[in-house]
Amino acid sequence: MIKPLNLFYSEPDPDRWFKFDRYPRRIVRRLIRGKTRPGGVMMVALNLMEGLDKVGIPYRFNDYSYIKKHPDEIACIIGKPHVLFERKWDNPVILGAGIYSHPTDCPDLFEKYPVVKRVLVPGEWMRQMFEPYYSGKVLAWPTGIDIDEWVPLSGTKHFDFLIYDKIRWEHEKYNNELLEPVIQTLNQYKLSYQLIKYGQYTHDELKDKLSKSKAVIFLCEHETQGLAYQQILSTNTPILAWDRAGYWQDPEYYPKRVKYEPVSSVPYWDKQCGLKFTGQCDFESQMIDFLNSLNQFKPRKYIIENLTLELSAKKYVTIHQQVEQELNK
Repeated sequence: MIKPLNLFYSEPDPDRWFKFDRYPRRIVRRLIRGKTRPGGVMMVALNLMEGLDKVGIPYRFNDYSYIKKHPDEIACIIGKPHVLFERKWDNPVILGAGIYSHPTDCPDLFEKYPVVKRVLVPGEWMRQMFEPYYSGKVLAWPTGIDIDEWVPLSGTKHFDFLIYDKIRWEHEKYNNELLEPVIQTLNQYKLSYQLIKYGQYTHDELKDKLSKSKAVIFLCEHETQGLAYQQILSTNTPILAWDRAGYWQDPEYYPKRVKYEPVSSVPYWDKQCGLKFTGQCDFESQMIDFLNSLNQFKPRKYIIENLTLELSAKKYVTIHQQVEQELNK
């Protein structure tokens, strides 16, 4: 019989103006904004639990009373990092993948928290960025994609492309240097398109636009995993992706605190998914090759073979078992 995993996740919600004011603020937020839509990090926890359900692995969620009484069992702290930092943990810990962006935020993690046995990050380039600081204890672990929700979409494909704009920094610059030239090229070739902007749509709106589009142009400086583009791939929609490589661009770190390269906007990818371009200079040629190969891509097959909820959950369980074996030596 498989012992239940002990999973922990919460969003930071500190008091702001006076002690315990986070509780009435929580109620007011719910009344004004309605039900909170899960963010990317919360989806990591939700997807893991759904994947574990699908493969029949039991788990407890945020059962602090149980874990305190069983200090020999592993605490799986999915995120966010305050869950580790704000409590005293006697249990061995698997931390991640919803943690901070760079090891310089906690360079002495293993000295302060020797209970941490593994650090999980969403993708391989991020793992390589962490490795010099957390040598041997950092692993890439992606959350899964719900292939039952993100299915091939029926509909008349009125548009050649859906342009997915997830340019996060220096948007005006990249609007002039990238987005506008892309649109001009599409117009030049009389290709139709519609646009969608990250953070300004619902899943239903994205699905509706995908149902009317033959393909997607994905614009983002870099992704640690990239749930949105993987959800798009799961609908069997090929992607022409801007993959600029180069330095990690987060202005909180770059260029003064951290210079790391190369990064990727599509860290989980192969030839089944589509094609990539580096910028305005090669967009036109790659677009032509992409359109000529459009019927050959099989993006949903890539997701099914690599990034389902079940595969992600099984990989997490394998990591858990490896840590258990080390502890029992």
